[in-house]
Amino acid sequence: MKLIILTIVALVTLFIASTLQAHTFYKWVDEKGVVNYTDDYNTIPPAYRNRVEIEWVHEEGPLPPVQRMTPQKREEAKTDIYGLGEAYWRGKVRPWKEFLKTAEANYEKAHQRFMEKAMDFSQKRFGSWSKTQYKLNIIELDRLKVEMVKYADQIAEAREAMEKISKEAKEEKANPDWLK
Repeated sequence: MKLIILTIVALVTLFIASTLQAHTFYKWVDEKGVVNYTDDYNTIPPAYRNRVEIEWVHEEGPLPPVQRMTPQKREEAKTDIYGLGEAYWRGKVRPWKEFLKTAEANYEKAHQRFMEKAMDFSQKRFGSWSKTQYKLNIIELDRLKVEMVKYADQIAEAREAMEKISKEAKEEKANPDWLK
């Protein structure tokens, strides 16, 4: 009788133990302070892998298949040191590239109009214009010069912003090709 009771207790214990399982979860905190969890180590951004905490959660159910983590080959970083990738950096530099392109095109148009007006002005004889026409042409040349200076300032601003982004990317070890 004792043998039957011990056998039943042993079988029940084995049954209960076999239904319990432990799930492994990985926890890390990103640069914004957000706590992240995953059950796949390979989805953790490389920049955070040295800060991962492993947590086990026990639940009832069948045992999961054993999954071994194999060391991955060291690939070229697809993110910077903060886990930000190519899309982030391209998105950051794109508006400044477009702004620079527009400012350069506007500067070229204003410069061309200025040069045409200056050539026209230099070819006219002073006697053929009234004082009013002469002053209006000077005013137009000044206006075009102010417009050119405005676009030159925009070009300088865009180049400065892009240089700042480039330095920031270099400090954060982002791929320089992402800024092209």
